[in-house]
Amino acid sequence: MILTVTLNLALDVTYQVPGVDWDGVNRVSAVHRRAGGKGVNVARVLAALGQDVLVSGLAGGPTGRAIEADLRAAGLPSALTGITADSRTTLAVSEPPETGAGRTALFNEPGPEVTPAELRAFLTTYEALLATARAVVISGSLPRGVPADTYAALAAVAADRGVPAIVDADGEPLRHAPKGRPSVVKPNADELSRAVPGGTPAEGAQVLREQGAESVVVSMGEEGLLAVTGGGTFRARMPYKVAGNPTGAGDALVAGLALGLVESAPWPDRLRRAAALGAAAVATPVAGEFDPDLYAAIHPQITIT
Repeated sequence: MILTVTLNLALDVTYQVPGVDWDGVNRVSAVHRRAGGKGVNVARVLAALGQDVLVSGLAGGPTGRAIEADLRAAGLPSALTGITADSRTTLAVSEPPETGAGRTALFNEPGPEVTPAELRAFLTTYEALLATARAVVISGSLPRGVPADTYAALAAVAADRGVPAIVDADGEPLRHAPKGRPSVVKPNADELSRAVPGGTPAEGAQVLREQGAESVVVSMGEEGLLAVTGGGTFRARMPYKVAGNPTGAGDALVAGLALGLVESAPWPDRLRRAAALGAAAVATPVAGEFDPDLYAAIHPQITIT
């Protein structure tokens, strides 16, 4: 089983709009509502790839109940810790690629206030779930009241139990993450530059490795991936740009890395699959899905150096 941790679970709402008029009335052509948060998106992709997954995290209030109901409807097993405050909603407004713009705007609520007792209850559940986990993906933003070093602490607990961890975070949680000795830290280029200002992506990734991360994979959009590992530095280059909604592309990429981690696949194979999944996710309207035909077509065309 691959365990995902999403402390700031959300009900993701996606509006598809032919063309956004920021000064007028917009007619929404399609609406999607589903459980979200980065770990949920990772779990959806892994489940589509035939992997056993378990979603963990914090959920509360009417929005939390809607999240749990959607997870059940999607057939995604979960072990969520209840909180008093209401979980958040996120909104993505997306223009389809055929309009010529293909832009997406995200509106993310900060999330609920979590009490120390609620966080302790989650930690107790998390430690128990690690007993049957082959890997754990710890990703996304932190809700209010949760310390910035929580992801580092979760990764350290996993490392102590021999469970490899992937951390995908931004800001202070990313800066703290290497202290937990995760197997992989996965920032995008902007997140890495904020965590380690100055220098090249390779230099920034090496700094995170020196701070404790075993490997660092940097996602760079249409430019592919950079991986700085104990076995060398690798680049995955994309053959062409895929137009669409980039929301969730990084989560699909992380799903590929998690699968490569549990399979102990060579780094070139891990990166090629991860990059192909990320590209195939861009071609779908909502996060947590990927286009299998595009995945199959682009996978062999990705070059690794």
